[in-house]
Amino acid sequence: MMSFSALQSSKIRLPPSSVSHSLHRSSLLTFNTQRQSTKHHCLCTTALDAPQASDYEAVINDRFQKRKKLKIAIVGFGNFGQFLAKTLVRQGRKVLAHSISDCSDIARTLGVSFFTDTHDLCEEHPEVVLLCTSIISTESVLRLLPLQKLKRSTLFVDVLSVKEFPKKLLLQILPSEFDVLCTHPMFGPESGKDSWKGLPFVYEKVRIRDEESNISRCEKFLDIFAQEGCRMVEMSCAEHDKEAAGSQFITHTIGRILEKVGLESTSINTKGYETLLNLVENTSGDSFDLYFGLFMYNKNAIEQLERLLMAFESLKKQLFGHSHDILRKQLFENVGDIEAYNQLKPVILEILQNGNELQHDHFEKRKKLKIAIVGFGNFGQFLAKTLVRQGHHVLAHSISDCSDMARKLGVSFFTDTEDLCEEHPEVVLLCTSILSTEAVLKSLPLQKLKRSTLFVDVLSVKEFPRKLLLQILPSEFDVLCTHPMFGPESGKDSWKGLPFVYEKVRIGDEESRISRYEKFLDIFAQEGCRLVEMSCAEHDREAAGSQFITHTMGRILEKFGIKSTSINTKGYETLLNLVKNTSGDSFDLYYGLFMYNKNAMEQLERLDMAFESLKIQLFGNLHDILRKQRSGNAEGIKIVASQNNG
Repeated sequence: MMSFSALQSSKIRLPPSSVSHSLHRSSLLTFNTQRQSTKHHCLCTTALDAPQASDYEAVINDRFQKRKKLKIAIVGFGNFGQFLAKTLVRQGRKVLAHSISDCSDIARTLGVSFFTDTHDLCEEHPEVVLLCTSIISTESVLRLLPLQKLKRSTLFVDVLSVKEFPKKLLLQILPSEFDVLCTHPMFGPESGKDSWKGLPFVYEKVRIRDEESNISRCEKFLDIFAQEGCRMVEMSCAEHDKEAAGSQFITHTIGRILEKVGLESTSINTKGYETLLNLVENTSGDSFDLYFGLFMYNKNAIEQLERLLMAFESLKKQLFGHSHDILRKQLFENVGDIEAYNQLKPVILEILQNGNELQHDHFEKRKKLKIAIVGFGNFGQFLAKTLVRQGHHVLAHSISDCSDMARKLGVSFFTDTEDLCEEHPEVVLLCTSILSTEAVLKSLPLQKLKRSTLFVDVLSVKEFPRKLLLQILPSEFDVLCTHPMFGPESGKDSWKGLPFVYEKVRIGDEESRISRYEKFLDIFAQEGCRLVEMSCAEHDREAAGSQFITHTMGRILEKFGIKSTSINTKGYETLLNLVKNTSGDSFDLYYGLFMYNKNAMEQLERLDMAFESLKIQLFGNLHDILRKQRSGNAEGIKIVASQNNG
């Protein structure tokens, strides 16, 4: 038997039962040493290298933690399977994988064991088989798995975007001993690339046996997503499909249409256009098989496509009908307008030339501007709030009586433009609709204004108002063309970082005039806007088209009747926000984008072609599947017939 001193020096770890025995022997030795000592020397005690209680607890805890981790086999190691694998490995799970294509290199990089043969995979006895196949291939993949190689009661989990179909399939194909959990992580490699926090994870415990181990395993799997901060939503597969399948199909349809249109980012994207670009980015990473699965297994897909097309057709009719009305009015009612104005223009010029000189010194001393808003609708009121808050003296005029609203905002309202102009505003801010701008401008009593008054427009198109202002206003007036690329909805919380585009069309050389236009621009700079100096032509080339597409898609979805669900995906939220951002704008604004965007007709045609192309792709794919099924059935009938004849 090994001596105690030898045992001590060998540093052998003793089992817990030996710990107390060893300590007892140590106490006896110490006691005997004290008795034999004749002198009172201090006792020097050497630490005993025996296992402590904490060592044993650590071993037990380590074993417990290992048992807590699941061995998960991912079947279908494409984009989504790899996306999930990264988190599973990071959480310490043992991850196996199989795919038809050889993904061994990427698996090695991720720390995943890859198997080309499903027999080898199943012989590893994974506790969870995670189906990350496409909707279309799920049945064939499931039927090819050697289920007999797996342990009884293995947990099968699917992550498909539709739920009733895989639920029926799993219950039909799997033996009754196997557990079934139907789930839908409602995010993907793009929408969940930064974090899964707050993103919905929908699940139904379809068949989980009552044994504690089965229940515990199911909870452990769900905990993977709960740990990442997902919003866990327990919901039946039928309820999920009613809520989500349609919204996903619409989201992907719009994303693919816009991808076919060929949306490109500009240097002055609006929030709405950014929304569309993000939608394309979020959906373009998904395979066509996923989209086709949403079409095949969404009972209302055909109806939804038809509703989208009807919404698009309705919008086109509204646009062209409006065009017809305006042309008719111009032809039969407004023939004499241009001649009358041309006769009046020299008189206005003469009055202005004989007017009082502007008091430069007085103007220079003033820090705040007197601004007259002409067109006191939603956008005019939206700007007025900030102007008043900054301490500017704000006047306003509108065709409709907005005196009550003006009073609430601290704005002086004038029903008569003569009274307004006699107040001698330093800046006239045109917040009219695109369509009414010309008529409003021609109706203003310009002779009542001081010479060199600064005229500013805020229209969504720029070449049209630029030409109009230069054509109608006397040369003494300064002209600044601007476009705040936000509105009451997109700019309701803050203007910080939002683009404000401008062109100094005509600003006099006098220091006071330069100072005045700079003070006006400073209104937006103070709010944190990104000021972008750009010619009107360049603006229209960059922005007019993108705005038209943004508003067109928003109005199509509004006519479609898109509604929020309790489990919106990020992509669907994008569409809802788009409708919210565009529905607050008047039809006149949208129609102006159509009328004064040279490429509007071409863009409508491209949208038409994108719709048609997507329909052809969907129905062509459907035709191929039906043809293969029919030819397969025909072959089967021939084989059976030949066997019977033999």
